Amino acid sequence: MSKVHLYRSAMTGWARVARYAGLLRGINVGGKNAVPMPALRALVEALGYTDVTTYIQSGNVVFSGTGVKAEQLEKAIRKEFELDIRVVLRTHRQLESVIEHNPFPRADTSTLHVGYMCEKPSAAAIKSLDVERFAPDELAFRGREFYLHLPNGLGRAKLPPYVDRRLKIPTTVRNWKTATKLAELTAV
Repeated sequence: MSKVHLYRSAMTGWARVARYAGLLRGINVGGKNAVPMPALRALVEALGYTDVTTYIQSGNVVFSGTGVKAEQLEKAIRKEFELDIRVVLRTHRQLESVIEHNPFPRADTSTLHVGYMCEKPSAAAIKSLDVERFAPDELAFRGREFYLHLPNGLGRAKLPPYVDRRLKIPTTVRNWKTATKLAELTAV
């Protein structure tokens, strides 16, 4: 169970400080949209957030703060790195819930991935997907996340780009190891 820290501000009184993971979409992939992790940490710290750390080079930044907005991070990234990057924010509890609700508990975790969406898709959009044609790959939705079971790996899988094209919701995908590590890193 995560703890919530409180701090006292002269302007606002008591406020909750929570741990967040900011998941940057489409950076450091194939040499494109390069964002050095030390520079990303410095940028997030300059925005006033604390306990900032990054995890691997794929754009995972973990920090503590109040009133966190993805738009603020996106604007700062645009200004600092001249990149139009979407940021998906999740709290520790949300990341923990992703792990707890794995719809493929018997699958080898090396074949599992999580798609973190900026918004929840409509039931009609989900229903319109024809995922059976991508077997043995599997897909399951839960709120603003979807789970991918890709027995033959992500590299050549056709299901993830199909979902991205059909839903048209900015999404960033992480493997199961990263998903569990982010839940761990955001624990207070």
